[in-house]
Amino acid sequence: MTPPPRKERADAQRNREAVLAAADRLFAERGAPDRVSMDDIATAAGVGKGTLFRRFGDRVGLVKALVEQRTERLRADVVAGPPPLGPGAPAEERALALLDALLRLKLDTRPLMLALESAGSGSPYQNDTYTLWHTELTALLVEARGERDADFLAHALLAAIRSDLIEHLSALDTPPRLIHDGVAALARATLARPA
Repeated sequence: MTPPPRKERADAQRNREAVLAAADRLFAERGAPDRVSMDDIATAAGVGKGTLFRRFGDRVGLVKALVEQRTERLRADVVAGPPPLGPGAPAEERALALLDALLRLKLDTRPLMLALESAGSGSPYQNDTYTLWHTELTALLVEARGERDADFLAHALLAAIRSDLIEHLSALDTPPRLIHDGVAALARATLARPA
């Protein structure tokens, strides 16, 4: 029998929250995680550098923790929230809602998402968040159009909202509404059941 997970000490929880808040603020102020040192974060959070490294490992671990914090609500909505994002809506509507929510998240947190997707050997695909959304989208595609090519098509749809593409389009002054419309059009075409 597995023992229950250990409850985090109150001071450890406070330190974690202080570090995440400090990192979030500093990343936003300086425009990107790579412009902030771990020393800066430890000082701003009022913790020792050792505490920071023990808890998060490195800057990538800290970025992952911030992204997980930002995606918790979205995960909860996908699993048990109201339709169309949550259960109860047709798969096509849920897939469109999921892609729209992910795109909004990426637009709202561009530096963090770009840093996360650039980590993991430089691959945007080697992180837990990507795996989560790919699995969810694959299931919706299977429900909407059948199993044929669902795994690949989920990757292709997620590629349309990659952070490096969003950065490229933003540099071209592409309005967010046009990006949303383009992703929705691609998703609708992809979700159509094959003849």
